[in-house]
Amino acid sequence: MAAEDNTIRPFKVGFPEAELTELRRRVNATRWPERETVSDDSQGVRLAMMQDLARYWGTDYDWRKCETTLNDLPNFVTEIDGLDVHFLHVRSPHQDALPLIVTHGWPGSVIEQLKIIEPLTNPTAYGASAADAFHLVIPSLPGHGFSAKPAATGWDPVRVARAWVVLMKRLGYTRFVAQGGDWGAAVTQSMGTAAPPELLGIHSNMPGTAPADVTKAFERGDPPPSPLSDEEQRAFDQLSTFYAKHVAYAQIMATRPQTLYGLADSPADLAAFMLDHGDGTGQPGLVERVLQGTLDSALTRDDLLDNITLYWLTNTGISAARFYWENKADFFNAKNITIPFAISVFPDELYQAPRSWAERAYPHNLVHYNRLDRGGHFAAWEQPDLFCAEMRASFRSLR
Repeated sequence: MAAEDNTIRPFKVGFPEAELTELRRRVNATRWPERETVSDDSQGVRLAMMQDLARYWGTDYDWRKCETTLNDLPNFVTEIDGLDVHFLHVRSPHQDALPLIVTHGWPGSVIEQLKIIEPLTNPTAYGASAADAFHLVIPSLPGHGFSAKPAATGWDPVRVARAWVVLMKRLGYTRFVAQGGDWGAAVTQSMGTAAPPELLGIHSNMPGTAPADVTKAFERGDPPPSPLSDEEQRAFDQLSTFYAKHVAYAQIMATRPQTLYGLADSPADLAAFMLDHGDGTGQPGLVERVLQGTLDSALTRDDLLDNITLYWLTNTGISAARFYWENKADFFNAKNITIPFAISVFPDELYQAPRSWAERAYPHNLVHYNRLDRGGHFAAWEQPDLFCAEMRASFRSLR
């Protein structure tokens, strides 16, 4: 077996114009179904919204703007455990900055984190202190974006967590912190469970906090095992509703990812599947509000299409879906984490983690807990200013 190539190679994003022409052709040639038979989104992503998005995607949308933005950043690839991993590595001008690795989720990518790079690496330009600066590492999950697609089984969140520690040490960081939401939360919490000596602490905006008996109840659709406070009952109800009505996308990926050929063949199918994520804001309702300009957020129509187009051009719809098949752990139950843990609770997340659950799960290592007044599942994308403030507050005591 050949030795692993530990070199860090520069990477440039670039797709031939012919691929963009073909994408527009496929979008404009979409064969649409009839309109849904209800007046809401209870049957899924509504026809009018998809056709409106497709009209813009197939005519005026410009991927090259996103490509330029990505190439203005330092992109790299390195081989870890036999797989090429892509990552952004943006060092702060402040030499004493704290290294931070941020992991995206599904249906996300490094595009989710673009808005937080400048404020976190160069805080003095955004009214914050140089003492709160970060060196940022933002990798693409295996099978996502510009990282290679695993050709064999085994790349689950635990293995990715180990790879991220290798990555940070290869970059020369002997002490660092980690952050993640969605799959990024699973990876980051796996890093926290392993507790390598270089890892000072972690942060999550979708933390696992629920007691084990409560987790079993909402996953099965049972009533709670014991009386809950009002805040706990609301969290329980949110998670019960998620498992009852909004988790179908995850179940098909967790059981039959290879069957989803439409994600590789049809841009419209890929877009609809990604937009019907079922997060706490109530997608696809969130998307409709973005398109209408009524969401109190930094998220735009081009943001959404940048991310969807990245999945299309890299043909990672199915390889990303396999990450659900690989995972064997629960998302929302409390984890065996003893290193410092910071939690931010956004009001439109899948569930609002109660302080009582967080303090019970992490009685000696909960270093930060804060409830925000706006923002949802894709916090860094939707509310970058709030997200950056949370990063500074969460890790200030660990510097």
